[in-house]
Amino acid sequence: MRIGLMLGDITGGGTVSEQVEQAVQAEQDGFDTAWFGQLMGVDALTIIALAGPRTSRIELGAGVMPTYGRHPYVMAQQALTVQAATSNRFTLGVGLSHQVVIETMWGLSYAHPARHMQEYLSVLLPLVREGRAAFNGEVFRVNAGVQVPGATPMPVLVAALAPRMLRIAGEMADGTVTWMTGLKTVETHVVPSIGGAAKAAGRPAPRVAVGLPICVHDDVAAAREAANAVFRMYGALPSYRRMLDKEGAGGPGDVAIVGDEAAVERQIRDVASAGATDLVTPIYATGSDPAASLARTRALLKSLVGKV
Repeated sequence: MRIGLMLGDITGGGTVSEQVEQAVQAEQDGFDTAWFGQLMGVDALTIIALAGPRTSRIELGAGVMPTYGRHPYVMAQQALTVQAATSNRFTLGVGLSHQVVIETMWGLSYAHPARHMQEYLSVLLPLVREGRAAFNGEVFRVNAGVQVPGATPMPVLVAALAPRMLRIAGEMADGTVTWMTGLKTVETHVVPSIGGAAKAAGRPAPRVAVGLPICVHDDVAAAREAANAVFRMYGALPSYRRMLDKEGAGGPGDVAIVGDEAAVERQIRDVASAGATDLVTPIYATGSDPAASLARTRALLKSLVGKV
C-alpha cells in the first residue's frame, strides 16, 4: 500500500510557496504520494504544477477537484498541463463536492449528480486518454480535441461513496478516493462495489485511496476529541455523514486512526488488508506541544513507507 500525505489547505494551508515546500519535504521524507485537496483557498492544480519541477520522484495527486466549476474540457486541458509540468507523476481526483457548495455558494444546480458525473467522465476521460472527445448527452455536448506536448494519460480517480457513484467509478475511471469512511465500510462496501463494477466492465482492478486523519498519541480519547474538533464540518456533510452512519461512528474522531505507534501501525495495516491500495492522510496534532505531536505521527508514517 502506498503511503501519502494530504497537504495544503486541509492541514492548515499556507502561502503558495509554503504549500509547494510541503510537497518538496514530503518527497525528501520518502513518502510515496503527496495530495492537495481543493477547498476555498489556493488552486490545488496550480500548486501541483509548481511542485512538479521542484520534485523528481513523488507522485502528486489532486484529491479532489470539484467538477461543477470546471467544464470537462477545461479540466482535461489543465490536468494534462499539470501532468507535463510534473514529468507525468500526476494523478487527478475529481468529485461532485456537496450540494451546499454547488447550490448555496456557487448558485449552480446540483440536480442529478450521478448523471452529471457519468457525462463529465464521458468527456474528460477520452480527452485525457486519447486527446479527443465526441459526446452528446443531456448535460454536455462536446466535440473537441486537446494536445499537450510531453503529457501522457494520467490516472483519474473519482470521489465515490454511494453505490451508483462507485459503479460509475469502477466502470469508467481508474479508482476512487474516499474520505471519512471507516475501515469496515471500506472493506464491506467500497472495495467490493468498485471492484465488482470494474471487473464486470473488463477494466483493471481499481485503485482505492483511503483518506483518514491520523494522530499518534498515547491518550486515545484526547486524540479522538481533537479529530472531532479539527474535522467537525465533515461530520455534518450528508455524503460523509452517511458513511459515518454506515460505520456506526458518531463523528470524525471515531474513524480517525489514533493511538501509540504500535496501535496506529496495526490500524494502517488493517487498512491495507481491507483492500486499500493507498493511504492518504492529513496528520493532525493534539496535546500541549502541537509541533511535537505532528512530528511523532510523521515519523511513524515515514518508517512504514514501503513496508505495509
